[in-house]
Amino acid sequence: MSPASGTLADSISRQREILKTLLREPLAHAAQACSQVWNNRLALNAILGETLAQQAICKYMYALDTHAIQISDTISRDGPIANDIGRNRADRPYMNERVPSEGFLLSQAYISLRAKRPSLTAIQIVRDANSRVLGFIGADFDLRNLPLTGKLYDEPTHWRQIKGDPAIRGTVFHQTRSDSQMDINIDTVLGVLEELMAGHGVFHVILHFSSSRAVIWLFDDPYRYRLLDIDALMDPNTCLAYPKRSYPDDALIPRDQIRAVLDGLRELRFMDDMFYLRSGTLNIFNGVVGLTFSCDGSHYLPWDEFLNKGYEFWASGNTSS
Repeated sequence: MSPASGTLADSISRQREILKTLLREPLAHAAQACSQVWNNRLALNAILGETLAQQAICKYMYALDTHAIQISDTISRDGPIANDIGRNRADRPYMNERVPSEGFLLSQAYISLRAKRPSLTAIQIVRDANSRVLGFIGADFDLRNLPLTGKLYDEPTHWRQIKGDPAIRGTVFHQTRSDSQMDINIDTVLGVLEELMAGHGVFHVILHFSSSRAVIWLFDDPYRYRLLDIDALMDPNTCLAYPKRSYPDDALIPRDQIRAVLDGLRELRFMDDMFYLRSGTLNIFNGVVGLTFSCDGSHYLPWDEFLNKGYEFWASGNTSS
């Protein structure tokens, strides 16, 4: 597998190809039938209604002339929407994409006007017996109803940098770090967090240094986060509130490296009074460390790469992405 094959764009492309395979032939048949009755609104409605009934995932169907003016009702499962006759769809996203030579287009996703939800539209050119273009038939699909495959997109773990708010970057030279309660009690805080991650089922943590709080997720209850304020973070008894759990075998960060990563976050917090870490994240399952600095630049990188970079790398000015 090539490195690019696991990207988000590749995952989206695979899903789109599956949908094209499902939709291309039914819409081609519908277009052929519609070409025989193109100037008969009621007959068009009937053909579109029959096609819609056979496509469980389709929400609306309609016919458009060559100027993208609607010449049929909008056919829905609740019946025709007659007041859409004459609607100009020329400015809709799916009518501003180039239809391939074979006459079928699956649009890029967009936000629908009626439901305000992510949607797709399939467009099929309608031609007469002499291959003259009569217009188009459109079929709208709500992303919620699409038969997407069960393959979950895998988040990449390579180093990524994201620029922050320009307003914050522009004022970074006028700010000075102030010691927070977390800063003052950092040894105790990191000790509590290490114990929670190493032995009490916490797999993801976000440390907000300036506001002296942490957000944690546990694999016993992964759908809900817990907020730990500074009082909880300063009290080792907090660990007693969470059941003892074995460190997971499939974690990408070795148990004995958790403290090294946390200590690395501490170094970046105190590295400079102007450029310093505002928040840090750690996830033991994907092995990614997240960093957001005072300049609002953010970095996401594998834990071992984070440790290999060391303090000197970040102190040399590599925080202002």
